[in-house]
Formats: sequence, structure tokens, C-alpha cells
Amino acid sequence: MAIDDKTRMELEAAAFRRLVDHLRERTDVQNIDLMNLAGFCRNCLSNWLKDAADAKGVALSKDESREAVYGMPYEAWKEKHQTPANPEQMAALKKSHPGH
Repeated sequence: MAIDDKTRMELEAAAFRRLVDHLRERTDVQNIDLMNLAGFCRNCLSNWLKDAADAKGVALSKDESREAVYGMPYEAWKEKHQTPANPEQMAALKKSHPGH
């Protein structure tokens, strides 16, 4: 079945919104765990959103793109939900993403 470009983009946008909603609900899942398991995190997603905005000439700051993903200012999310990374998480991150 062929899908036209407009419908494909609408489906992709819906999937993106669902992913963002899911990540907002799963505050128990830390970014470092996402990086270690999936190779991307909420920050990556917000950076990709900003990159897409930049490519289209849409003004979107880093803070605005993070708020779009986190559902609140990034600093507020970190204060409310982020826990310190343990040594095992840090070791896994260094192994899977050297220099990150």
C-alpha cells in the first residue's frame, strides 16, 4: 500500500507526539539509561527537533526545543526527576558512547 507524502508526514508527526508523551510519562527512565540502551535520549530528541527547525528557518532555541520534549523547562525537569548516575551507568555510557 502506497502512502502519499502528506499522510506519511501526519503519521510520523503523530508517532513523534506519542513518543514525546511516553517519555514525559516515564520520568523514572533516566536519560543515561536511554543512551545506554537505545543510543539516544530526550536531549538528543530535542536537538533533532531544533535541527529540523533550523533547516526550515524556524526560530527555535535550544531551551524551547527541550521544553517541547520535556514538557517543562529542562532545569525544572532535572531538579524534579533526574537522579545521579551510578558508576555502572557511567561505565556503560563511556563504553557505548566514548567522548559523550
